[in-house]
Amino acid sequence: MSKPILSLLDPTNCAVIFIDHQPQMTFGVANIDRQTLVNNTLVLAKAAKIFNVPVILTTVETESFSGHMWPQITELFPGNTPIERTSMNSWEDKKFVQAVEKTGRKKLVIAALWTEVCLTFPAIQAMQAGYEVYAVEDASGGTSEVAHRAAMDRVVQAGAAPVTALQVLLEFQRDWAKRDTYDAVMGLVLQHCGAYGQGVEYAYTMVHKQPPYPVRLKSDH
Repeated sequence: MSKPILSLLDPTNCAVIFIDHQPQMTFGVANIDRQTLVNNTLVLAKAAKIFNVPVILTTVETESFSGHMWPQITELFPGNTPIERTSMNSWEDKKFVQAVEKTGRKKLVIAALWTEVCLTFPAIQAMQAGYEVYAVEDASGGTSEVAHRAAMDRVVQAGAAPVTALQVLLEFQRDWAKRDTYDAVMGLVLQHCGAYGQGVEYAYTMVHKQPPYPVRLKSDH
């Protein structure tokens, strides 16, 4: 039985990894609405940016098959060039493993397309190498619901912790007294978190009589 993970994520103990969020890989996703997948992935990416968490980007066969990584991700991390691979398994690419080692972090938050290959393979080998893996279920996608679910079950049974993008964001923030990231987190919630964001906006404007977003975030309110 795998050793349970008994500590929380925070911005100082983890790295966030995006694997193969590319057009051709997106076309094959069938377990989740693809616009929802994009939205969830951006929640994770923006969370990493807000909290200055090390981010690794990697792509497979960009020119010959998969296309370039989503620009919504790459524009958030200028200068962070995706590591190009031929292997379906990122952990079999030396440059990728070196990038992971360079972060100095032992907790890896991973989102990937597709779940059954590009998440499962490196997740299992990373755990074998002594890392803790947090598989971001709603920022990853498989070629069918069965494929995605079987893959998530497999990595969890191997010792990974399943998480969601919003869960990672809130685990990084954790305390609303952290004012240096509060406004950015609220902006992210309002932009990407649906009913939660609407509830936040209602509370600000109707209960606390604040101006609406985005005017509020540009002022000292």
